Amino acid sequence: MSGFISQETINNVRDVSDIISVIGEYTKLDRKTGNKWWGCCPFHSEKTPSCVVYPDTESFYCFGCGAGGDVISFVMQIENLSYIEAVK
Repeated sequence: MSGFISQETINNVRDVSDIISVIGEYTKLDRKTGNKWWGCCPFHSEKTPSCVVYPDTESFYCFGCGAGGDVISFVMQIENLSYIEAVK
């Protein structure tokens, strides 16, 4: 198994992965304000949404626990995978 993934492949994964859909598989994103979606963070227990997803930059951030990043880092964190595993 190769440990190298080209930048082109990484960019393609980011381009075709809708971060709203990916994060929405793990938590309910039920509040939209402007172009941002809010939901409860899947990384810690909470009663009110503190996790915001920014579709225009394909990124997320939790104001409660500080988790954040792009779609690849989200999959890495939620599934406990390495970078290469998450891209694949």
